[in-house]
Amino acid sequence: MDDKDTPRVGAAVRRRRRTLGLTLAAVAERSGLSVPFLSQIENERARPSARSLDRVAVALETTTKKLHAAADSARAVDVVRGEEGEGVRRLVRGRHQLSALEFSGEPDLGREFQHRNDELMYVVAGAVDVEAEGQVHRLESGDTLFLSGGVRHRWRATVPDTRLLVVSVAEHIDATFDSRR
Repeated sequence: MDDKDTPRVGAAVRRRRRTLGLTLAAVAERSGLSVPFLSQIENERARPSARSLDRVAVALETTTKKLHAAADSARAVDVVRGEEGEGVRRLVRGRHQLSALEFSGEPDLGREFQHRNDELMYVVAGAVDVEAEGQVHRLESGDTLFLSGGVRHRWRATVPDTRLLVVSVAEHIDATFDSRR
């Protein structure tokens, strides 16, 4: 594996540390590594040796294998190639602040959705009807629709070979709310 292809574990280490509610100082104490070094790992400025990563994993009550698996989904740059066929395709792999799906063909999911975070729908080709807050919005190629978190909605393709791109703030992220608006 080339150095460029080596997964960067910093984001995985940071997520795991925060999940456990630990400070860098606590992880340093548990692992015997310094706070500055752990900070460099989390910020992708240092790549730990296998031995150091094992110490970090033990301090975080996990394994190096699990940290590497989490790192694979936390890559900063990831290309998802186009595919033929119909259905649902993930455009962003792993757990990130952004979720993006492409629906193609004539999907009629026949169900209502309600997400806690914001969502954007973009019609790449074809047309869809989106029902939201008691109104039906007809979207055609090039149109977008924004939905605030919490808005109940449903949609259906109305033209064969429709392609719809749905981008949203990931469900595992708490979106901020500004009460002054």
